Amino acid sequence: MERLLHYTWKYKIYPLAGLKTTTNLPVEVIDPGLLNRDAGPDFFNAKVKIGGILWVGNIEIHSQSSDWKRHGHHKDRSYDSVILHLADRIDEEVYRTDGNPIPQVQFSCPESVRTRYEELKLADMRPRCYALLPSLSTLMVHSWFTALQIERLEQKTNQIISRLGQHNNHWEDVFFITLSRNFGFGLNGDAFEAWGNLLSLRAVDRHRDQLEQVEAIFFGQAGLLEEELSDPYYVMLQKEYRYLRHKFGLRQMDPARWKFLRLRPENFPPVRLAQLACLYHQAGGLLSQMIASESLEDVKALLSVGTSEYWETHYNFSGTSPHKVKVLGKGAQDLIVINTVVPFLYAYGLHKSDERLCMRASVFLEETAAENNFITRFWDGAGLPVRTAADSQALIQLQKEYCDLKKCLYCRFGYEYLRSQ
Repeated sequence: MERLLHYTWKYKIYPLAGLKTTTNLPVEVIDPGLLNRDAGPDFFNAKVKIGGILWVGNIEIHSQSSDWKRHGHHKDRSYDSVILHLADRIDEEVYRTDGNPIPQVQFSCPESVRTRYEELKLADMRPRCYALLPSLSTLMVHSWFTALQIERLEQKTNQIISRLGQHNNHWEDVFFITLSRNFGFGLNGDAFEAWGNLLSLRAVDRHRDQLEQVEAIFFGQAGLLEEELSDPYYVMLQKEYRYLRHKFGLRQMDPARWKFLRLRPENFPPVRLAQLACLYHQAGGLLSQMIASESLEDVKALLSVGTSEYWETHYNFSGTSPHKVKVLGKGAQDLIVINTVVPFLYAYGLHKSDERLCMRASVFLEETAAENNFITRFWDGAGLPVRTAADSQALIQLQKEYCDLKKCLYCRFGYEYLRSQ
């Protein structure tokens, strides 16, 4: 309830005339103040006229006025700056630490806003703001989408910074680990990231010119060379890995972490590992090359990677399959651009104070096709166009950080819905 009262006060969703204190003094709100999300009064630096006298100070809001004492504000000097106390129910007077009373206003959220908020919280098959969406201006939707895109990029930047702290600020290593995670395409993302963290990239670098040795380390570290099979290529990789494991003191992961169920064969972990091995073998300094690529076409040319010849007739080590060149597909390339390349361009641009890289990240999002998933289909069906990856990233942020968490009060669509009649 208090959060809704905060919202009502902040956006002045109440009759602007007729506010009075409990002692019948007229109240005129000039500036509601700045919302405080930390400790202390709810709103800072408000300006109100009480009985014709201008007051500048802080505002505190409670569901009932007795919460003032219950929360210990009557003993806390940081609340002595409160010039007005608002409560949905006035059940007692409130005082500063020196015993002086604080003016109070019985302040309720309009019933229409309360009703609409409850509707928003109960949204199920489609957003309760559904009927309002077609009436929103293109400029308003675009501005909110832009803010959501930046929020999402900043979240991903924070994840990159966190990984950098774990890997001695080595940007190339963290890029490869993030790339590896996204080669898991959701279901195997955690397993690929765990594998990337175990991988000794300095050891791989020393054998980068030999694809078989890169594969030996990649598959060995994935725990996929521990069986006894008769396949000649498998036996060769296994022998090579055992030598390299002893040479570099390598430690492989538990193969049980890999998931195969309900995956298309093209998405099997061994195929993705083979593609990663080929990419690592062909492109030295992956991040440096991505940063040097000024067009999306150049980036996708780097990502148009296949596998060694063995994997053209295999999906795993246990048997052969019809011949097929297993190149990373267009949809998979788009997801890598969205989830790896763009966030790193943005994060590295911030790190180097290079606005060109940040701008390039935004341009790449605009040039990449929109993701096709439950969230994008959901909002497209609700009337919001999803044309590019920039749109789909904004809608994923909207769904995960606002709709799923029922944070309608912080959403611009929610604001328009609540204030509509």
